[in-house]
Amino acid sequence: MKKISMAALILMLLLTGCAPNFQKQEEVVQEKQDTNEKAIIPKYKISDEYYSSILPFKPSEARGLVVGNLNTRYDINEFETGLMRIAQRNFDPNQYFFQEGQYLKKNIVQLWLNRKFTDEQLKANGLDQKQNIGLNPLKEGNEQADFQKNPIYLAHILEHDYLEKGSDGTVHLGGVVIGLALNSVYYYQTEQYGATYEADVKGKVEQEGKNIAAEVLKRLREMDDLKNVPITIALFEQKEKSSVVPGNFIAYANASKGSSSLGNWETIDEQYVLFPNGGNKEDSDRFNKFKQDVEKYFPNFNGVIGKAFYADKNMQQLDIEIPIQFYGKAEAISFTQFVTGKVMEIFPKYITVQVSISSVNGPESLIVRKAEQDEPFVHIYQ
Repeated sequence: MKKISMAALILMLLLTGCAPNFQKQEEVVQEKQDTNEKAIIPKYKISDEYYSSILPFKPSEARGLVVGNLNTRYDINEFETGLMRIAQRNFDPNQYFFQEGQYLKKNIVQLWLNRKFTDEQLKANGLDQKQNIGLNPLKEGNEQADFQKNPIYLAHILEHDYLEKGSDGTVHLGGVVIGLALNSVYYYQTEQYGATYEADVKGKVEQEGKNIAAEVLKRLREMDDLKNVPITIALFEQKEKSSVVPGNFIAYANASKGSSSLGNWETIDEQYVLFPNGGNKEDSDRFNKFKQDVEKYFPNFNGVIGKAFYADKNMQQLDIEIPIQFYGKAEAISFTQFVTGKVMEIFPKYITVQVSISSVNGPESLIVRKAEQDEPFVHIYQ
């Protein structure tokens, strides 16, 4: 039942959850507003779950801004990957190709993330009235009550572009997906180098996000390249700075070709929880059984941590980390085989389970049992 593979290639393939689709590399023409450019569709597609990218890779001009605008690395990763999950609801990965956002330039994103400014504030920031296009509320005073009344809701804007191939061998823009990262907790200072305060804005963030989304769509439609393409806008609620799990998307809406209004908002029921203290009772009992069995193997050990992803109240994936001290490679292999058996025995087949075992020397082994998979894949690091 257990397979131990030493090949890094096999490890890469198992993480995608699907055998690669080997196709011939294809040269196409990418249509632009004013010019056409040669582009290449890679011949390897590692999984139907992911989009192929057009080559040469064109980074977004706004890349890198997300690092400074979101609270944690967990939020940064989930904001990007979660936005791709939402894209799949409208743009089939077998028909569309991914490209980083090419239309929202860095300076535009930065200006949109600003507050609205008074004339005095514009002058103080070295801006003119044409640059007074911030999507966050105006704040005139510097008192604590004013910060709490007018918090910054919008933390970041992320654009993903999806290209489709025409019958004439060209690829063109088929749709745009915009992610709006919103603060659930707003951090502020009433004076430079002063104390940092917090304002909980969870109760307002969704409605404020929808209002901002309507204005974002209006501005996108004013761009020549985006006047007549489908646009999806999704709202992401990031966690507080102290969180050890990421935030999640809460809603999305679509605007059809040429439409300047978003359709009905669809609620997204997703959540990340940390074990052993989170999750529903049934899932919590399973995790605690797994944890107890591991601790029986090493009686003085107590360090099994799990992070679960829920969608529509059901666990979809569970990532488990086991940091432990080994005194030899044989011991690590034996423990890995024991843990693999427990994964297969305790967790139901509809859940994807990944277990990372590490020591002070670094990663020791990785166990992955994809949903509905009869046998796990196991990799022992050398």
